[in-house]
Amino acid sequence: MKTLIVLALAGLGAQLVDGSLGMGYGVTSTTLLLALGTNPAAASATVHLAEIGTNLASGVSHWRFGNVDWGVVAKIGVPGAVGAFVGATVLSNLSTEVAAPVMQLILLALGLYLLARFTLRGIDKRHLGKPMRKRFLAPLGLAAGFVDATGGGGWGPVSTPAILASGRLEPRKTIGSIDTSEFLVSVAASLGFLLALGDQGIDVGWVAALLVGGLVAAPIAAWLVRYVPPRLLGAGVGGIIVLTNAKSLLTSDWIDAGDPVRYTVYAVVYLVWAAAVTWSYREYRKDRAQESADALSAEAARLAEAEGAAAPNGVAPVEESVRSGRPSAPRD
Repeated sequence: MKTLIVLALAGLGAQLVDGSLGMGYGVTSTTLLLALGTNPAAASATVHLAEIGTNLASGVSHWRFGNVDWGVVAKIGVPGAVGAFVGATVLSNLSTEVAAPVMQLILLALGLYLLARFTLRGIDKRHLGKPMRKRFLAPLGLAAGFVDATGGGGWGPVSTPAILASGRLEPRKTIGSIDTSEFLVSVAASLGFLLALGDQGIDVGWVAALLVGGLVAAPIAAWLVRYVPPRLLGAGVGGIIVLTNAKSLLTSDWIDAGDPVRYTVYAVVYLVWAAAVTWSYREYRKDRAQESADALSAEAARLAEAEGAAAPNGVAPVEESVRSGRPSAPRD
C-alpha cells in the first residue's frame, strides 16, 4: 500500500511537471520505477500504459484552455507513434543486464539536457507565428518516439525544446500540442510492449496508481502552463533526474564506484544543480523586467499616437513623461 501511495504521488508530481513544461512524466516516473528495482522494459511499459490515460486527460485539458495546435499534433504524433512502437520492440528484446544501464544512461542524458537547456537558454520569439513544416516535425517525432520507448521517457525532452528553439510556436501551444500528441505515442509504445512482453512484469496496481495521480494533476498543469516560469521548472526537474540516475549508475554492478568517487560526484551534481536553479531564477527575473519595459514602451507609443501631438522637440508628451518619470504638462 505504501508503494502505491508513493507511485500515486509520483504520478501527480510528474504530470504537474509534464503538463506545465511539456516533458518530464515518463523520465520522472521511469526513474522511480527503476529505483524500486523494476525490469527496464516492464518499467517503460508500466509508465506508457499509465500515460494513455494521463495524456488523454492532459490533451483535453490543454484543448479546453486553447493550448493545442492540431496541425502540429498530426504532423509529429503519427511519426512519433511509429518510432515508439519500434523502440518498444527493441527494448523488449534486450537483456536486463544490458537494458538497465542503457536506460539509465538515456535518462541521465535527458536530465542533463533539461538542466542545460532551461538554464542557459530562453525562448526565441523571432519567428513566432510561422508555419511548422512536416519535413521538420516528422523526423523529430520519429526520433523522439524511439527515445521515449527505449528510455522510458523522452518524448517531451526531445521534441518540446526543438520546437521551442524554432521560435515558430508560442510556448503554451508547444507544450499543449506535445502533451496531446503524446497520447498516440503512448498507445503505440504500449501496444509494442504488450505484443513483445505480454503482461510479464507489468503490475496493474502500479499502472493504476500512476494513472490516478496523473489524472488529478492534468487539468491543474494545463492551467499552470500560463503562469509557471519554464526556465526555473526545467532546471529544477533536470537536476532531480540527473542526481537520481547518477546514483543508480554509480551503485550498479556495471560501474560499482567506491564511496570517495560517489560522494564526489554527488557533491558536484548538487553544486551544479544549485547554481543552475539560482541562475535560472535570475534570468527569469531579467526576462520579466525586459518584458515589462517593452510593454511600457509600447503603451507609451500607443498613447502618444492616440493623442496625435508631439512636443516641440519631436517627442510625444506621454513618451517624454515616461522617460523622465515626470507627469507631462497639461495642454490648453
